[in-house]
Amino acid sequence: MAYKRPESVLVVVYSDQHQVLLLQRKDDPEFWQSVTGTLEDGETPAMTAFREVKEELGIDLSDDPMAIIDCHTVNQFAIRPRWRYRYPPNTYSNTEYVFCTQISQSATIILTEHLALEWLSKQQAIERAWSPSNRRAIEAFVPEPKS
Repeated sequence: MAYKRPESVLVVVYSDQHQVLLLQRKDDPEFWQSVTGTLEDGETPAMTAFREVKEELGIDLSDDPMAIIDCHTVNQFAIRPRWRYRYPPNTYSNTEYVFCTQISQSATIILTEHLALEWLSKQQAIERAWSPSNRRAIEAFVPEPKS
């Protein structure tokens, strides 16, 4: 098995209705998250963000280089002990680059790596997202509805 690189992206997906898309992991149904994925050799974080949206949601945004926004936020977090075997020995932390994108709630989403999806209010998504970095990204980068 090839080890995963301890660098990943987090792509917060929200709609024009200010709903946040969360995905339920297959390997841990209690774990709800935004789109995530590991950087592959030769990829920049932005390239990974576009690839992961396409792989996880079946939505190709590559025609518009501005479709996914770099939030200029980089997180460091401890890799969950149950997942450390996927990384090189003695690798305990991951670097995560944060992005966001807006899509229509009516867009056809094809789940390939998750059990389920839900569109939630910003507050519901903050409460449901498993990882602290995902919760902080939703709080910081999903716009509030205009009054």
